[in-house]
Amino acid sequence: MTQAPAPPRAIRRQHDREIVALAVPAFGALVAEPLFVLADSAIVGHLGTAQLAGLGIASALLTTAVSVFVFLAYATTAAVARRVGAGDLTSAIRQGMDGIWLALLLGAAVVAAVLPTAPALVELFGASDTAAPYATTYLRISVAGIPAMLVVLAATGVLRGLQDTKTPLYVAVAGFVANAALNAGLVYGAGLGIAGSAWGTVIAQCGMAAVYLAVVIRGARRHGASLRPDAAGIRASAQAGVPLLVRTLSLRAILMIATAVAARLGDADIAAHQIALSLWSLLAFALDAIAIAGQAIIGRYLGAGDAQGARDACRRMVQWGIAVGLLLGLLVILARPVFLPLFTSDAGVEDAALPALLVVALSQPVCGIVFVLDGVLMGAGDGPYLAWAMVLTLGVFTPVALLVPVLGGGLTALWGALTLMMTVRMVTLWLRARSGRWLVTGATR
Repeated sequence: MTQAPAPPRAIRRQHDREIVALAVPAFGALVAEPLFVLADSAIVGHLGTAQLAGLGIASALLTTAVSVFVFLAYATTAAVARRVGAGDLTSAIRQGMDGIWLALLLGAAVVAAVLPTAPALVELFGASDTAAPYATTYLRISVAGIPAMLVVLAATGVLRGLQDTKTPLYVAVAGFVANAALNAGLVYGAGLGIAGSAWGTVIAQCGMAAVYLAVVIRGARRHGASLRPDAAGIRASAQAGVPLLVRTLSLRAILMIATAVAARLGDADIAAHQIALSLWSLLAFALDAIAIAGQAIIGRYLGAGDAQGARDACRRMVQWGIAVGLLLGLLVILARPVFLPLFTSDAGVEDAALPALLVVALSQPVCGIVFVLDGVLMGAGDGPYLAWAMVLTLGVFTPVALLVPVLGGGLTALWGALTLMMTVRMVTLWLRARSGRWLVTGATR
């Protein structure tokens, strides 16, 4: 961001109110999502070790499939928010419908690809002979819910673009409750075992998608927006999503490389790495909530032709990211002695995890800046830059991470490499934000 006088206090307070109004419900919805897997694990875990192992493998595959298509939410949020800022709600909802149709097409393609290849995918993930049948059963049933989950992603983007993060929170909480009740009833009440867990999740996911569609369709009818698929619009949504797909795949590659390196360090290190990564992911929800607010707010300002408003909002959100990062880092430092015993009683794992968690804590202000600027540039529709910046970051991180087993330093050094990765991301995003090239105004970019 180029240097400019700080906006008046009243403007800062306005930005604060907007950020809180969007970020707090978004945080609740983000936290509710992983509870699906947690509830499934708690219920299936009582069936036996093989069933739980099968669930773990299938869930990893399904989570990966959904996370790859998270661009459906991100790209739709930015596109819809721009049109909202321009005062064209009809086009905003029409744009959202294009994203939903794209989600349905991609979901159908995933189902067609996974159903016949489920046993091979499970084997690729190294499932044991006892766990593989359960993993295959769960995967084949649960993949039927993928189209619904992708619709949920796209529709969530529509509502975020419309500056509504409360509805996604309500739907996520209701979906979690329904999922837990259905799983318990079908697994134990109906005696369906792991298949009951899969069907319960599919039903809950379809219910969530139905609620989202009802909300979007009602808005479309109110504003006279067409619900029919539009080839040009769907193609435009796909093109906008490609750079964000590259960004997401690059980030997933970084996390997979980090896990692979931790595995080479030894059992204690990979266990400690899993603990640190779980905490890092939890902290990311809080920071990602601010990023989601950034996507919606920045898109709206740019759509309204208010470049200075977008710049001021960006500055204020960066301040929020730093402040929340400092707070989260302090909490991690203070909670380390209490947090670790929840996951392990192995002294070796604790010894490996303690310094790694300190690195996680110290990196949180950097993470705060990264998440916020990532959201700002997504809201501006600056996907191509985000893609190339993440590919560059992957190129820097990979050799550094691979040298950790050779040069030593253990898990602490590996998390130092991950902090370097976040620092590289911060520099690339900060340079882009300062350049002002992302400040492209108008209903479309």
